[in-house]
Amino acid sequence: MCCALLFCAAPSWLVAEPAQVRVGGYHFPPYVVRPEQGGDDGLVAPLLTALNRTQDAYFFTLVPTSATRRYRDFEQARFDVILFESPTWGWQEIAFEGVDMLLEDEELFVAARAPGRGQEYFEDLRGKRLALYQGYHYAFADFNSDQDYLASNYNALLTYSHDSNLQMITRDRADIALVTRSFLTGFSALNPQHAKQLLVSRRVDQIYRHHALVRPGATISAAQLHQLLQQLRASGELARIFEPYAVRLIPVSAGNSATADAAD
Repeated sequence: MCCALLFCAAPSWLVAEPAQVRVGGYHFPPYVVRPEQGGDDGLVAPLLTALNRTQDAYFFTLVPTSATRRYRDFEQARFDVILFESPTWGWQEIAFEGVDMLLEDEELFVAARAPGRGQEYFEDLRGKRLALYQGYHYAFADFNSDQDYLASNYNALLTYSHDSNLQMITRDRADIALVTRSFLTGFSALNPQHAKQLLVSRRVDQIYRHHALVRPGATISAAQLHQLLQQLRASGELARIFEPYAVRLIPVSAGNSATADAAD
């Protein structure tokens, strides 16, 4: 009887530790906010918490990177996964497995309200000063994020702050800023008086179909990550995290439920 009892409980040193999954994050509000300070204010924080809570095989942690450095960091295996990406944002020459997160956002043009100014103001960007975010890819510029190209071809002012870009247009230091609907939703809730000064375009620069990109040889596969995200969707956790920021959950169908193709 004593021997049987000895074999009933495995010693603590035999219990497998969860595999560490390092998630790269650069400042991309409201998804990732100041990752070098922990990123607790971004939507990535409750998402990683939910992923860790729903299973015990993996433990997801945030690793800071930057908009321009993330490609090199990914190739050098500084992290395993990066979320809220698009395969068209400079990843074409980098090997990865893609997971369609089935989350949709969009980039909008924003200007200061002025007498007689309407939606036609956004139809032609020529001659207008654009406030853009350094390292981001914009559809109107064919996703070319080079600073000199944007400055010379689109009279662009590049910063590292969406808040500053919106302040620039209300202070007549720029004419148009580009921000995501999700960011604008959060900004308007926190700054209702400032938001009243803004004219938001019906014109959409690009629709974000968010993907997770998984590094070849990572501790988690694209199929495994896809399964975990689907569990969070089914439980309502994804809706709880993203819907307050106007991020749309795309319905799951036979055509979009699989992981995306890997890049060459």
